[in-house]
Amino acid sequence: MSRIAGRFARVEPRRRARQLMLGLLSDLPRKNCWTIAEWAGESTPDGMQHLPGRAKWDADQVRDDLRDYVVEHLHDDQAVLVVDETGDVKKGTGTVGVQRQYTGTAGRIENAQVAVYLVYAGSRGHAAVDRELYVPRSWTSDPDRCRDAGLDQDTAFATKPELAIRMITRFLDAGHHTSWVAGDEVYGGNPRLRAALEERGTGYVLAVACSHEVTTQAGKFRADALARKLPKQAWQKLSAGAGAKGHRFYDWAAIELPDPAPGSRQLLIRHNRTTGELAYYRCYSPRPVPLSTLVRVAGSRWRVEETFQSGKGLAGLDEHQVRRYASWSRWVILAMLAHAFLAAVRADEHARHPAPDTLIPLTCNEIQRLFITLVIRPVHDTAHRLGWSHWRRRHQARSQASHYRRQATQA
Repeated sequence: MSRIAGRFARVEPRRRARQLMLGLLSDLPRKNCWTIAEWAGESTPDGMQHLPGRAKWDADQVRDDLRDYVVEHLHDDQAVLVVDETGDVKKGTGTVGVQRQYTGTAGRIENAQVAVYLVYAGSRGHAAVDRELYVPRSWTSDPDRCRDAGLDQDTAFATKPELAIRMITRFLDAGHHTSWVAGDEVYGGNPRLRAALEERGTGYVLAVACSHEVTTQAGKFRADALARKLPKQAWQKLSAGAGAKGHRFYDWAAIELPDPAPGSRQLLIRHNRTTGELAYYRCYSPRPVPLSTLVRVAGSRWRVEETFQSGKGLAGLDEHQVRRYASWSRWVILAMLAHAFLAAVRADEHARHPAPDTLIPLTCNEIQRLFITLVIRPVHDTAHRLGWSHWRRRHQARSQASHYRRQATQA
């Protein structure tokens, strides 16, 4: 809170922002201005609703503070920026950006609001550092509707890859460094995003569709057609990173893509050894890198799903009940900051107090439990609460060891 204190013109909204963030980190079953106001001891929700709606403070300045905070605590020279979108199912038509559109949250077309996020993912942890609301053409073609929702009347339509370019550009222009960007097919299939990254000398591993066409020395081919031509010796078994139940092993192959421009380009192909499913990635790096590096970057993309899951489950990222753009932007940035706090504490604790083999390392979920118990809602029986924390981690360590042993016997 001391980092962002100067972003508030008055002490009242600054104090209320602190209460809101504590409420976001609490164990409330539902987190919105009403429930957090009651939890904080306020007599009405008016003040808490005033904070995201009408109070004077700049969410974009807090975003800049958040970005610096995340990079400082999770710094990794090999960190990957992962871009992806997530949706929140909504009712009605008044919420900014809402329309019937596909959202992975529901797994189908729903009346939803969709936003694109930029996640910083490194060996010390992962957290979102930027966000952009996706405003569909049905909105940008209606200036009155945009004005009523707090958007500029001249708001221009921007695709999701264009929103990604904005966020990546802000990150790099702020003086931060990243060697890699990862994303799914929405972003990998966009030549403007790939060109923008190449222009800045930033490597990428971006998923593409099986029908995506690439040019090889033998001509132009679909990605799936090239995969069928590969000999058995072209494949290597490599881990895309450790998951909850052990390493995620796949077979991988890379095909060089000639290009007169500087840099190294490949089509990376992933083969699921169990289902036979294939996945495809366009890759670029300023200098040639080993296959294992491309695989590591491709595996980093799963971190964005973990960020969404913990951001929504632990910090109320998706529980905003607001209609206008400014309110959405402010709620989301404070929720991102609350989640980043958990990720930063986790990273610092792992560095200072490595867990013994009998315990799994502290998770964001466990840190939130301890924070609720010992800071937000202090209790006298601290030893009892710490004992439960120790028990949970010991139990989870046994389960994890069992998964790894089972995986080793099946290899």
